[in-house]
Amino acid sequence: MPERAPSGAGELEFAGLVRQHQAMVYSMAWHFLRDRAVAEELAQEVFLSLHQHLAELESAAHVQNWLRRVASQRALDVVRRRQRRPMVSLEDAPEPVAIAPTGDPMLGGVLRKLVAALPEKARAIVILRYQEDLDPTEIAAVLQIPVGTVKSQLQRTLALLREKLMRTVGEVRL
Repeated sequence: MPERAPSGAGELEFAGLVRQHQAMVYSMAWHFLRDRAVAEELAQEVFLSLHQHLAELESAAHVQNWLRRVASQRALDVVRRRQRRPMVSLEDAPEPVAIAPTGDPMLGGVLRKLVAALPEKARAIVILRYQEDLDPTEIAAVLQIPVGTVKSQLQRTLALLREKLMRTVGEVRL
């Protein structure tokens, strides 16, 4: 009987962690993959892995960073395994027909499409920066890459997104 109490306590702790972080993990997966079923499956895999590694994690912050890192890495793996739908570079992505005014919800749709067309690493950095509101140091820790790489990749990616958006806006106004 005494052996079951710690197991039950661990299960309660794990269930609480799942409830606390499931929205973040699913949201990251969905924004990265744009496929509900695959995002749900990825989130389940991440939490299964959390359950297996729970004893190794030292604090709530460690758990959150671990979940972000594993979710990002698994999403990158899923994208790399997709053979049926190759990644389209930002330069090759078709231009949107029209862009909505700043307050229009269509602008969000255009930006989501542009972000979805980014290469995997750039997309992961943009999602972690603007959806998860992580600073470059935190992004570097999650993706296990140098901070300078995060900063330069973010700067180049934002410049490409601005250029693409400006071309779209310019075409609409002409």
